[in-house]
Amino acid sequence: MPRFEPLPARRPAIVAGASSGIGEATAIELAAHGFPVALGARRVEKCQEIADKIRADGGEAIALHLDVTDPQSVKGFVHQATEQLGDIEVLVTGAGDTYFGKLHEIDTDAFESQLQIHLVGANRLATAVLPGMLKRQRGDLIFVGSDVALRQRPHMGAYGAAKAGLTAMVTNLQMELEGTGVRASIVHPGPTKTGMGWSLPAELIGPALEDWAKWGQARHDYFLRAADLARAITFVAETPRGGFVVNMELQPEAPLADNKERQKLALGEEGMPGQ
Repeated sequence: MPRFEPLPARRPAIVAGASSGIGEATAIELAAHGFPVALGARRVEKCQEIADKIRADGGEAIALHLDVTDPQSVKGFVHQATEQLGDIEVLVTGAGDTYFGKLHEIDTDAFESQLQIHLVGANRLATAVLPGMLKRQRGDLIFVGSDVALRQRPHMGAYGAAKAGLTAMVTNLQMELEGTGVRASIVHPGPTKTGMGWSLPAELIGPALEDWAKWGQARHDYFLRAADLARAITFVAETPRGGFVVNMELQPEAPLADNKERQKLALGEEGMPGQ
């Protein structure tokens, strides 16, 4: 007799923050692996474009509005996703943005906004899907963390505090869910090429880049791609029962030492460290 019943062939997944970046790439990758996917974000029109592309490529996807800072929006999103796709087997929490600024210079509202998005929002999503997962004795909660939670960066104190809190929350979930059949995992991206953070003014980004170099946090100018994280998240979701990925950190491989031409790309032109 197997220790666990195998995972079902059809595993509906919800992806928060699916309108761009890692969330978009993850929704596309999951769908390519046969997961029916509900894409959620505030920019629902962008999610609809991605869902249309997934369906055109033979996948199953729907687009729904989601604001993780609004409890009713989270409940409505999970309810609609369940109604249209079936019981949710996989949750990927990738919603978020970032805010640059030194802790002694930003106000508490800005600090709290990062906690609401990255920590409280992730908690809202998890608590919305957990009852059904616990009843079925299976399910995957996959949280998108950040290497900033593991090694703090100046000018990202609010974001780093939220992601560090997320790491603590996931660790507690892992302990408390042991024996329930529900798995909680966290994936920490290193510097990743996405648009997150680069809409901020140069007077905020410039000093941050200087301080990261000062503290040895910008050793080279290569970045992960969103698709790299999507493959990692899909690997976590597809891990057979009987084991689970506790945490995973991905970092971009440095350029080859004998290929200096590739190092000419400016750090600020490629993306932002952390996600």
